[in-house]
Amino acid sequence: MTHCNFYIDGAWCEPIEPGALFPILNPATEESVGTVSMGGKADADAAVLAARAAFDSYSQTPLSYRMEMLQKLQAIFERRYSEMAQAISTEMGAPWSLAYDSQAECGPGHIKATLEAAKDYPFELKSGKGDLYSEAIGVCVLITPWNWPMNQIMAKLAPALLAGCTVVLKPSEFAPLSAKLVAEHMQEAGYAPGVFNMVYGDGPVVGAALSAHPEVDLVSFTGSTGAGIAVAKAAADTVKRVVQELGGKSPNLIFADSDVEASVARGVKRCMNNTGQSCNAPTRMLIEKSVYAQAVAAAIAAGAKVRVIQPSEKGDGIGPLAMKRQFETVNRFIAIGMDCGARLVVGGPGRPEGFEKGYFVKPTIFADVSNDMPIARQEIFGPVLCLIAFEDEEDAIRIANDTPYGLAAYLSTNDKEKARRVAKRLRAGNVSINASGNEYCNPFGGYKQSGNGREWGRFGLQDFLEYKIVNGL
Repeated sequence: MTHCNFYIDGAWCEPIEPGALFPILNPATEESVGTVSMGGKADADAAVLAARAAFDSYSQTPLSYRMEMLQKLQAIFERRYSEMAQAISTEMGAPWSLAYDSQAECGPGHIKATLEAAKDYPFELKSGKGDLYSEAIGVCVLITPWNWPMNQIMAKLAPALLAGCTVVLKPSEFAPLSAKLVAEHMQEAGYAPGVFNMVYGDGPVVGAALSAHPEVDLVSFTGSTGAGIAVAKAAADTVKRVVQELGGKSPNLIFADSDVEASVARGVKRCMNNTGQSCNAPTRMLIEKSVYAQAVAAAIAAGAKVRVIQPSEKGDGIGPLAMKRQFETVNRFIAIGMDCGARLVVGGPGRPEGFEKGYFVKPTIFADVSNDMPIARQEIFGPVLCLIAFEDEEDAIRIANDTPYGLAAYLSTNDKEKARRVAKRLRAGNVSINASGNEYCNPFGGYKQSGNGREWGRFGLQDFLEYKIVNGL
């Protein structure tokens, strides 16, 4: 049993006004493994004021010092790596191989990318007759979700610290164990009091208080589009910078000139990865009509091979959804898909056979989906894939872009010119061709209601900087 409390001004503390404790549930067993202190407006204020008091000193430290501190943080992450993997596996049900190889790796991965970006970043340069300085924006609030906890925390925290910002982290109360470890790492690394602060709490109370706080200069938010809108509205009155990475309903275009069976199998696996709980999951598979029947058969075969496993198991497979709310939402969307006329070809509602408890769901695939169905329009955030037929290249692009989101897109074709042509017309921030993947040095973010700004590498660093031109020196 673990108790997660706050880290403010260099010390662990409980809420100023004691409130209800939030249970930490293991989603595979539905049993409690600890509690989270839920904060209020006073706790948010205390954390922000601590960050503000530390800003003048920390922002004036040399870049070399900030890089050295990040290197210390990286070394601690690597030494305590297994602890982080275990925390993530416990709090969100990630199977061990996923938690160890992918989820936990995001911590040191983003630190390395940030350090690499700093090596040649132009913090000071001549601009015409003036001197252009890139300076820390100030006190930054980082609001992060539960689905890729280390990815979301460190993609924000590493560049903020390097830029010279002081921060208040509000992690998800559904993923508190990994965030607690981050705070322990920061303390062990020796960051000065107030440079890093952490407060747990829900969005409507703590998230809103942090977003509206007049002493906050930037809010970096990752989560649902609805929650992102609420953050932006709360921040509007103080005219602070708001950077958002929000939802997605990413298309995966399978052209007839690709290796159809291999492309479909990759698409199914990518959709189901992390139990479908990824904002950039390719949940709409768009298939050229001439190979549609072949692709459906390949999707059925690939879907049947997706194993549902306990988090403690090693190897490929999907674990439970992270919480009861997601379990209910995913099953509700599966029922909606069946009711609106889509053809269920893999999976369906309820738990898989042999799983009597836990938030496990069946890997589910619908064929004959039209892009106006709710299962094709809304982000389900579970292992549910929609198969949609298209006529030709123009039709594929039209359907792919017919979504309020624009985070990621995927396509498979053996025609390089077609790949380039289609990729340029897809309204998405990240396009993957023939199973290529993104790298930490490249920007991550989306178009439309998938957010604004970009994270990762030098692109993420820019969000935490202000630019000052000094003339006459």
